[in-house]
Amino acid sequence: MPHAQTSRFATPAWALYDFANSAFTTLVVTFIYATYFTKGIAPDETTGADLWFTGITISGLIVALVSPFLGALADQGGHRKRFLFTSTVACILLSTALYFPGPGDVMAALVIFIAANVAFEMAGVFYNAFLPDVARLSRIGRVSGYGWALGYVGGLLCMVVGLVLFVNPDPPLFGLDADQGENIRATNLLVAAWYALFSIPLFLFVRNKEVTDAPRMRTIMRSSWIDVRRVFGDILRYRQVFRLLLARLIYNDGLITVFGAGGVYAAVVFDFSFQEIMIFGIVLNVAAGTGAFALGFLDDVLGGKRTILISIVGLSIATLIAVVSRSVFWFWVAGVGIGLLAGPNQSASRSLLARFTPENHENEFFGFFAFSGKFTAFIGPFLLAKMTLIFDSMRFGVAVVLAMFVIGGVLLLRVDETEGIAQSGRA
Repeated sequence: MPHAQTSRFATPAWALYDFANSAFTTLVVTFIYATYFTKGIAPDETTGADLWFTGITISGLIVALVSPFLGALADQGGHRKRFLFTSTVACILLSTALYFPGPGDVMAALVIFIAANVAFEMAGVFYNAFLPDVARLSRIGRVSGYGWALGYVGGLLCMVVGLVLFVNPDPPLFGLDADQGENIRATNLLVAAWYALFSIPLFLFVRNKEVTDAPRMRTIMRSSWIDVRRVFGDILRYRQVFRLLLARLIYNDGLITVFGAGGVYAAVVFDFSFQEIMIFGIVLNVAAGTGAFALGFLDDVLGGKRTILISIVGLSIATLIAVVSRSVFWFWVAGVGIGLLAGPNQSASRSLLARFTPENHENEFFGFFAFSGKFTAFIGPFLLAKMTLIFDSMRFGVAVVLAMFVIGGVLLLRVDETEGIAQSGRA
């Protein structure tokens, strides 16, 4: 199949978007703002953890409901790049707004976070759909790996900047009030600026797939609802796509729960300070970037399925260590292990679906890819939150993740990668 992008800058510009948006997941979702919400905005840590994971649950359900429809809408009207731009700008503006809620402003902070997380996840749908256009089939695994690796580097560097400029200085720089948490909240402004700056190359150099004679928007919206049902039928017909999405439905829920719980777990169970959490995040991002880059090549050699299975086994072992460990040292070992293997898991899942996706159906299939990542995404955070409340310990909640990895891995064994590529017509 001829390469869809002729610009030599298309692939690095696409990968750089991961560098841009990972600031949001690293600083807001996983480490800094999640911890600040739990310890600084909510009335107590247990209530804060419950509310935070409830927020992740709600945003996941919203994305699950709207992503297939918006994917179909983007494919029919050729609006992928426009929708990506709109979602990106929305997440940037909402990240900026997260600076303003202070201690006690629980609902304001939670509502803004939910909206920002929905915008972030929807941007990911349209961003991922560009992968088959910017990478040849023989290199799709490593290009996906480059993106994830750059993402972890971006999260790492943004974390370092946040640590140096906002969290560590005492007294805080720029006249920020530490008693009101302004120095911690200001990291959201850093995230917004980072995301805005480094997403620019994608919009300059990655070309949108043109749709000739696109119907009017009202017609497209009406027919897109019909298209969602058709695409679901197509996915059932492409049985390896269906099997992959079903497996991912489970093991990705485990990953979402781990990501959402990382900083909060470190703060609540091991009493990490904000500085320690940021250092923890920096180390994990180094590990994750290394893993995503190295196993991107492994993906092209062994195949996406085997790469995912290897990552699931490792993630299961690391999660078990995190649950049973009473030692900070072994918690660090578990965290680094999760970091090394989380990136390859996500990268290989994305590249495997790209190999299975027929041409001109990228947005639709990646819309369902987002759906498979979010449809049951409420289960892990919900169980973690409720078990934390019931047992007054996060260890019981995090133990749920182990079962999700095991079940997802068993379901993935049924995927036939060779048949999936053949059915897509991309071989």
